[in-house]
Amino acid sequence: MLGFRGASRYYHERYREGFALECRALKQVRETIGLSNVVVMVPFCRTPEEARLVLAEMAANGLVRGENGLETYMMCEIPSNVVLAEQFSARFDGFSIGSNDLTQLVLGIDRDSEVLAPLFDERSPAVTQLIADFVRRAHICGAKVGICGQAPSNYPEFARFLVECGIDSISVSPASFIAVKQHVAKAEKLTGQGVSTTRS
Repeated sequence: MLGFRGASRYYHERYREGFALECRALKQVRETIGLSNVVVMVPFCRTPEEARLVLAEMAANGLVRGENGLETYMMCEIPSNVVLAEQFSARFDGFSIGSNDLTQLVLGIDRDSEVLAPLFDERSPAVTQLIADFVRRAHICGAKVGICGQAPSNYPEFARFLVECGIDSISVSPASFIAVKQHVAKAEKLTGQGVSTTRS
C-alpha cells in the first residue's frame, strides 16, 4: 500500500497516458452523457505539491476545477493530509476520510495481518483525534468532509462520534446501511447535527 499508487501515478511518465484516458472518460461522462454532478476524487495524495501536479494534469486534459461546476475531492487517508489540512483545503473542494488506510498508517498496523488484527481499531484515540481535528479545520476552510470505511458500520459509537464531529456524509456498504442510518439518527437527535448517509 506504500508503493506506486494513488496520486503519484497520475503525473508520472509511466502512467500519464493512462490518466489522460481516465480524464477523457470523466469529461465524456460529465459533458456528453450529461452527468455534471460527477465529482473527481484523488486518492492517496501525499503532499500539496503532488496535489498541484495532479490538478495541473487534469486541467491539461480538460478537467479544470471550478469550470462547468467541476468539484475535486481528495481522500484523507495519510497523516500528512491531516497535518496540512489547510494547504490541501486550498486545492480541493472536499474530502473523504479513508478511515481504514488512515488507521493503518497512524498505528503502523497492516489490517490484513492476522497477528496484528486485534490491534487494528479505528476507535483508537490517536485516530479519532486526527479525524476530529481534520473535520474542524477543513470546515473552517469551507471544505466538505465525508468518510468511507468500515468503522461506522461496525461500531455504533463511532457513527455517533462522527455526527458529534459535524461530518457532512457517511458512506457505508449496502448491507449495513439501515443499521448505520439508525445509529446516525439517534446521534442526530442528541446533537442536533445533520449527516447524509449514502450506500457505496
